[in-house]
Amino acid sequence: MGKQLLFFIGIICCYNSYAQVYFENQSSSLGADIQFEGYILGAGISFYDYNDDGLDDITLAAANGGDHIFLKNEGGYFVADDLGISNSGEQAKQVIWVDYDNDGDADFFSASDQSKCRLYRNDGDGVYVEVSEESGIPGTVYDFFGASWGDYNNDSFLDVFLSIRDPNQIDYNLLYKNNGDGTFTDVTEEAGLDLTGFLSFCSAFFDYDKDGYQDIYIANDKFFTPNLLYRNNGDGTFESVGEATGADLYMGAMSTTIDDYNNDGWLDIYVTNFYPPEDDTGVVGNAFLRNNGDGTFTNVAEENGTRFDSIGWGAVFLDADNDTDHDLYVSGNISDQSEFLEAAFYENQGDDTFLIPDTAGFVGDDGSSYSNALGDVDNDGYPEIIVMNNGFEEIYLWKNETPQDNNWIKVKLEGTESNRMGIGSWIRIGVNGEEQYHYTLCGEGYLGQNSAYEFFGLGDATTIDFIEVTWLSGQVDYYENIEANASLTIIEGEELLSVAETTITNDFNVFPNPVDANGILFFKSKNPIEGDLTLYDTTGKEVVSSSIHGDTGQLQVHDVSSGFYILKVETQNSIESLKVIIK
Repeated sequence: MGKQLLFFIGIICCYNSYAQVYFENQSSSLGADIQFEGYILGAGISFYDYNDDGLDDITLAAANGGDHIFLKNEGGYFVADDLGISNSGEQAKQVIWVDYDNDGDADFFSASDQSKCRLYRNDGDGVYVEVSEESGIPGTVYDFFGASWGDYNNDSFLDVFLSIRDPNQIDYNLLYKNNGDGTFTDVTEEAGLDLTGFLSFCSAFFDYDKDGYQDIYIANDKFFTPNLLYRNNGDGTFESVGEATGADLYMGAMSTTIDDYNNDGWLDIYVTNFYPPEDDTGVVGNAFLRNNGDGTFTNVAEENGTRFDSIGWGAVFLDADNDTDHDLYVSGNISDQSEFLEAAFYENQGDDTFLIPDTAGFVGDDGSSYSNALGDVDNDGYPEIIVMNNGFEEIYLWKNETPQDNNWIKVKLEGTESNRMGIGSWIRIGVNGEEQYHYTLCGEGYLGQNSAYEFFGLGDATTIDFIEVTWLSGQVDYYENIEANASLTIIEGEELLSVAETTITNDFNVFPNPVDANGILFFKSKNPIEGDLTLYDTTGKEVVSSSIHGDTGQLQVHDVSSGFYILKVETQNSIESLKVIIK
């Protein structure tokens, strides 16, 4: 079988590895100025491309008396989208997009602490059908909070772990196995998981010991319920190893944020916390569990500067300036206690320590914040952060306005033997003799879902030495000499195909690429220009054209057949051509 790597065009940037990080809240100007009523303990948020048009959309969990909110990304601006998905006016917690039936489109799942879980199957063309009852997911009303998805038995179908925060500690967390036929079965007891309530907020599937099987880490509220780590035995059962690994923290844990922050090939865990601790024996501040690579973890939050010492909720790792290291953003809710941090952006100093810079923006980041998520509003390779705020406050959309002096690569996976979303895969890249590692998850942080793309900063490198993907199936795909500043979709077991062979020197971006037939191709330039966009077929025949006036433009590709095309961007000073795929 040939190997295929879809290579999307991006911006060719400058060649300087240093840039001053700067984020600005642009929720109002970008159409995301949504306010919420008073949730109890916040609610979920997703920054995921649910309609597969190449642009990250926003999904917000329903408030009491309201319903889920879907914001479709139309070329960097968000508009309300009616998908016919309802939570019947009842408050929800996690909202998450997942391809549970491996048919290539995103289905919708929501968990609620006041209602049942709901599953909507995506039948294509914007049609969603509720299949909650027939699927076998729990119809009983529990205090559901988080819902994380992974393939614990490596059968290529995504299973779901449901976190239940029962104040009476009677109702326990649930693991539902995906049977591969559209139905799910409760295997909690069969899998050897605890049948005791733990006040669990959320969880994450990840492979802490790199044995090829997904383990589960769980954040438990209150200082009398330790966090849990279940090691996957590889036979459909789990073993509780929290105490043996040092991961059984006693704290008011909120988030399970997974990343390899020091690029040593082992996954670490960041856990937000209530401060000050309710018990003298509890963890002080947030915890940063460094994976020691020997089956144990060490809390290094104090020594690396990320303890936060406030009331933390959502947290997300990102390379804000694409300088090759992993920064960290933490949301907080402090109820006007000004002596505590309201939120924090921790910039990686390159030596496994972090500092809060004075000049990174985030002006007005003082809301009652809970969940957050990572995405890319305009496909420029510089990640943005969205934050769900409570108490009638608008959500934050922290637009990344960092000078684009560094290069990047974005990678999305499509499984064939593994689950279609490629969840549970390792992505390793090599740049100038240094390596970076990412791991794919579905449901992370505090009730959050990040973009389907993994973001890698490259500094001044213009070429990636290699990209290696290790899938849950055991398949390993390896590619060499990939150009920077592109969005890639890697298909399991398929060959590399370059769609971007022309160097773009005018600092512009064309997206999404590939673009759906009957879709819109968007153009964005760093500087205002006057010019024309013209699409040609492979015989040189003009198909469609439009004009550019300013720094944006668009090209309607209605009634255009699928295939390869050439897009010519012509201005007074230059003519550039690039390949475009219409699918």
